[in-house]
Amino acid sequence: MRAPLRARVVALPPRLRPAAVTTRRVRLSATLSRYLGRQVLLGIGLVLFGLAVVALVVDTVELLRRTYGRPGVQLSTVLLMAFLHLPFLVQKLMPFGVLFGTMLTFQRLTRSHELVVARAAGVSVWQFLLPALLVALGLGVFTVVAFNPLAAVLVARYEALDRALLAQPASLIAVAPGGLWLRQPDSAGGEVLFHARQMNPDTAVADKVVVFSFAADGAFTGRIDAPRAHLRDGSWELDDALISQVDGSSRVEPGLSLPTDLTPYRIQDSFAAPETLSFWDLPTFVEELEAVGFSAREHRLYWHGLLALPLLLAAMLLIGTTSSLRLVRRGGTGLLISAGLATGFVFYILSDVVFAIGLSGRLPAILAAWIPAGVAVLLGVTTLLHLEDG
Repeated sequence: MRAPLRARVVALPPRLRPAAVTTRRVRLSATLSRYLGRQVLLGIGLVLFGLAVVALVVDTVELLRRTYGRPGVQLSTVLLMAFLHLPFLVQKLMPFGVLFGTMLTFQRLTRSHELVVARAAGVSVWQFLLPALLVALGLGVFTVVAFNPLAAVLVARYEALDRALLAQPASLIAVAPGGLWLRQPDSAGGEVLFHARQMNPDTAVADKVVVFSFAADGAFTGRIDAPRAHLRDGSWELDDALISQVDGSSRVEPGLSLPTDLTPYRIQDSFAAPETLSFWDLPTFVEELEAVGFSAREHRLYWHGLLALPLLLAAMLLIGTTSSLRLVRRGGTGLLISAGLATGFVFYILSDVVFAIGLSGRLPAILAAWIPAGVAVLLGVTTLLHLEDG
């Protein structure tokens, strides 16, 4: 009977042994990082250009409707106004540009299997997402520190033209470090320049009041000093008013009434809109407005909204990424894209709702500006973790 065969283990020399299989992640090369960042920036730029063209056409049509039949309004003026208003509209459309641009870019890279090859080589989704996030954050910072001041200057010019063409009264109220300045016509056809160190809008009482009177030809006619002035229905009531004439004479009136059409609400509503102030000028304006006794909640909220813009753009990029990385052969791509679009719109509308709540004073300005962007970032990261890591 033959003995059973025994397997012999032959030790191979080291140079012939198979290499050990490793599961280490591959580092993202600088070339691939630049390529991905360039593609994302190009996609966002193309989408923003398309949105800007649509916004320009719609705004031009609206301006033509508003100026129809008004004498002296030419088409060139309407086009100039539309272009002056365009940078502000582009700033408002920036989150949508990042959302649609990200979806367009990653869908194209997925369909061309460029991302498939990169991921098969060991590049994780978080690695090739980093250049895109840097692009979104950089775009947000550029918009806040450079593009916003330009848009504020142009939109201020746009509003000035709008008031001139539509015969709307210009703002007669200004805030300066020295206090509040009001300008109004008087009954004799001249003009009255009203200055107050501080004013309480709740009680409609102004402190340390100085009133300068001017004739119709601009000549100075007199000055009134009063420690206090009450804004009544249709008039300013000055206490212990010292009236000084140009000839040097003066007298004291215990109670002096100056007619006016101003109200505390109209004064508050006539301050410079936050959109017409640049990111760098807003903090100073907020301090000056609060120093004279008025609420600067809208301007403070707008400033914090600008600060949160880079985070909001990063959130829109994450939402666009989660709906664009799914392979076409796995199905459900259209549903994911629709879900991404719906989520982006919902969060953008949510930010407006939270902004309104913050404007009403029921929510601090910091929370009202940062909550929507923070929640959107957390949702995007959570969804991406679920789709990619199980």
